Amino acid sequence: MLLKHTPKEITERKALMINPAKTCQPIGAMYAALGIKGCLPHSHGSQGCCAYHRSTLTRHYKEPISAATSSFTEGASVFGGQANLLQAINNIFTVYAPEVIAVHTTCLSETIGDDLPQIFDKAIKEQKVPEGKTVLGANTPSYVGSHVTGFSNMVKSMANLAEKSGKKNGKVNIIPGWVEPCDMEEIKRLAAMVGVKITMFPDTSGVLNGPLTGEYKMFPDAGTSIKDIKASGDAIGTLALGEWCSADAARLLDTKCKVPCSVLDMPFGLQATDRFVDALRKVSGTTVPDEVAAERGQLVDLISDMHQYFYHKKVAIFGDPDQLIALTEFLVSIDMCPIHIVTGTPGKKFERRIKEITKDMPYKVNVKAAGDMFLLHQWIKNEPVDVLIGNTYGKYIARDEDIPLVRWGFPILDRQGHQYFPTVGYKGGIRLLEKILGVLLDRLDRDNTEEKFELVY
Repeated sequence: MLLKHTPKEITERKALMINPAKTCQPIGAMYAALGIKGCLPHSHGSQGCCAYHRSTLTRHYKEPISAATSSFTEGASVFGGQANLLQAINNIFTVYAPEVIAVHTTCLSETIGDDLPQIFDKAIKEQKVPEGKTVLGANTPSYVGSHVTGFSNMVKSMANLAEKSGKKNGKVNIIPGWVEPCDMEEIKRLAAMVGVKITMFPDTSGVLNGPLTGEYKMFPDAGTSIKDIKASGDAIGTLALGEWCSADAARLLDTKCKVPCSVLDMPFGLQATDRFVDALRKVSGTTVPDEVAAERGQLVDLISDMHQYFYHKKVAIFGDPDQLIALTEFLVSIDMCPIHIVTGTPGKKFERRIKEITKDMPYKVNVKAAGDMFLLHQWIKNEPVDVLIGNTYGKYIARDEDIPLVRWGFPILDRQGHQYFPTVGYKGGIRLLEKILGVLLDRLDRDNTEEKFELVY
């Protein structure tokens, strides 16, 4: 029956969430940690928590995710997990020899009140952390925030490692936010084309979309090194892509090391990518080369050629706030009409941004932060849409309401390739439009009568 019992009548719910449009903080923290070179993420809680976090990331990226756990039992749950974490740190460095252990907490360890800095200090004093190795951590209780805030908290812990030597290194820090490994590659490629030397952290490219060589490596030769993260305190500036994912780390760098920061929207679509490229140009004092302008022109050409298929098509979108803000702006710019917009992550600022972007649209717009899929489904029942854009969990609504689904965001569990094909930047914008156009024309082919069925529409 799937979701066929979802009622059309909407009632106010204050304490009940049905089918959340998010997952928990530790998953975001674990993903961020995988973007550090030689890092083993560590879940400070029960084995079941770690298994869930690993399996979700494994199913999305189709790569085995390595992570350790403090393996809480009844004793640790009552008396605290310090002994477990101290033993874990010693075992991990002894057996697996990572460069870094990145610890994130769970509901259980947060409820107990375990103090990570105090435990790390004790581990160092007891010489459980070898010389030259690093332990860092983030507080990520699952009962607040979302995977987005967990990612942000871990990236902020990375930024806290930054050091200031007093001499600028001429580099620009880029904090990419939660995007696919291929998106991080695309951001680096654009920066290189503009002639900007960057330090990106975290960087999961090559970690979660690496080649199959036939040779197993516990830690891929990819990710951002601790040396480079520490040197980020000497950068000439920081570009934080996304208020929710990246801004806290960038502002910490500004406060701690006096590295000026700019918080931008994620570079999805034409206008957001324009602002990103322009920010690169300004912070580094370079000029934008013709090659970048040509890629931009290709995106504009596709928008122009295919505009008649996009015009005033109603869209429902759900996912993470930083991605949705840039996507909404892109859809509005090509005259599509995103009318139902839901994120599971809290933040009234999200609702204000969306309303600002959509203020001139010809249709009423529903937007909800800390919303859920149940509400999105009810909105669609009351005001049908032409296309649904979001992660795999949207397939149930798409099936019940007979709506084309464009899979985009996290997690995508039932398709492959998203870790290899970027949707950021101008090239990524072309890919995203091609995906949207494909489902719209597929629907035309499916629904048209025999006398209207054409080779080309």
